[in-house]
Amino acid sequence: MDQGELVERARTGDRRAMQRLYQEHASHVFAVVRRLAGDEQLAEDLSQDVWIRAFNKLDQFRGDSGFGTWIHRIARNMALSHLRRRKRRPDVEGEASPGDSSPPPEDAVINRQMLEEALEQLPPGYREVLVLHDVEGMTHKEIAESLDVAVGTSKSQLHKARARMRELLGTPSREQQQEETKGNGAG
Repeated sequence: MDQGELVERARTGDRRAMQRLYQEHASHVFAVVRRLAGDEQLAEDLSQDVWIRAFNKLDQFRGDSGFGTWIHRIARNMALSHLRRRKRRPDVEGEASPGDSSPPPEDAVINRQMLEEALEQLPPGYREVLVLHDVEGMTHKEIAESLDVAVGTSKSQLHKARARMRELLGTPSREQQQEETKGNGAG
């Protein structure tokens, strides 16, 4: 059964069709939300909310794009909406959460924290494109469809996002590395 049939059946309340749509797209939805939210537990909660919203709004799915693209857009929008609300209202519960008893290596924690802090400083559009391309492995065409932007916009935002990340992380660009290598060889 193809995606169109599954969606039509799910619209009529067919639980098997809903379950199949969920099984086929749940890991991608979670990955998108996790990358944007930056927190495993929050991503689980938001992913559930995405599926509830998607099934409640299934009658609004027009089929102009694939179901995966449609639910990706819902996931992205919900995660970004949550992040905007969270910036306005700080988390009062704190960051402590029970987890694995063996902590990761200190340098891995520091690098991850630096990366997450740098990602948070990117404008939402840059962050989205960077995550979708470099983490999720989407093509510029897929990103353009998903975000409803031009392919050129996706490419431009990725370029600017990478440059800003290098700046935030203190990582030299290829050009700077080449210049440094030339300078060291000349002396």
